[in-house]
Amino acid sequence: MPSERDLQIHPIVQESVMHNTKTLSNLHSLSASLFGISAGVIGLESYNGFIVYFIFSIITTLLFYFLKVAPESLSQGNTIFDSSRFYRGAFDFWLSGVSSGISGFILTWTLFYGLVRA
Repeated sequence: MPSERDLQIHPIVQESVMHNTKTLSNLHSLSASLFGISAGVIGLESYNGFIVYFIFSIITTLLFYFLKVAPESLSQGNTIFDSSRFYRGAFDFWLSGVSSGISGFILTWTLFYGLVRA
């Protein structure tokens, strides 16, 4: 947790935190649709499709963390996997994308499964 002095030197701006959250949500929505297309074209059914979605969502979040968040976060002295400087909390960063993108995944998954199998 940052000290009072750290917050005065580098304040957390709520507009920036909301922008970062929206950017991550847009990334998860777009990638969920692409994962749905790939699952539908491959012809995955039942739990296999959902497992693919969860695995690729976690990979997407990890890539976003290591390419965008970690370099700045670690250089400021935060611990590894700490995203509280740029996002509201760890749950908001690591798991919100899984729940927000599932509807787009299911939509494109069933659409492309039906198009390929018809």
